Amino acid sequence: MSFILAPSLLSANFLHLEKDIEMINASEADWLHLDVMDGVFVPNISIGFPLIKQVAKIASKPLDVHLMMVEPQKFISRFSDLGVQSLSVHYEACIHLHKTILQIKDAGMKAGVVLNPHTPVELLTDILEDVDIVLIMSVNPGFGGQKFIFHSYDKVRRLRAMIDQKDLNTQIEVDGGIDFENGKLMIETGVNILVAGNSIFNAPDPIEMIRRMKAEK
Repeated sequence: MSFILAPSLLSANFLHLEKDIEMINASEADWLHLDVMDGVFVPNISIGFPLIKQVAKIASKPLDVHLMMVEPQKFISRFSDLGVQSLSVHYEACIHLHKTILQIKDAGMKAGVVLNPHTPVELLTDILEDVDIVLIMSVNPGFGGQKFIFHSYDKVRRLRAMIDQKDLNTQIEVDGGIDFENGKLMIETGVNILVAGNSIFNAPDPIEMIRRMKAEK
């Protein structure tokens, strides 16, 4: 089964960011994943609009942005103006989730909902048909380099069953502790989009690691 591979910029070398983005441009990766953290929803701060604007100038891959922040609806138009292709917000951070999803779509982007490890997929029953992407966090959000949470496989299976039962085109994305081995299993379980950070950027040859991961279909 074909899938989308989205290397996570959070694991790149920020002293040589242009070099790492050019590496992704030259690779078989499909998207570039960006994590935006506000220090409120998660205990960390990552990147903001000035840096994303510069990334967008040189990245040839579509930008897949994951917002780990409160009140994300305030910034939807700014991400759209930067040319972001897909924008995902946390179920746990949105009081009016349905409205926020529609705003993302109206801004011309794919709309995604992110679930923390403790949040059941069944809570999306009444909104699933309005969502383009469901991002399952397989680590707790806020930091890179964490260990993969194994109950994520069961979570993906339950979500895949929900999507198939409703005959929807909603894509399943997974992010957190993804490497060559568990990435392969995730695809077999029903995932459409793999986000991988350390396993790519810390590899001896990142382009070759991306090639190997894409070859496992």
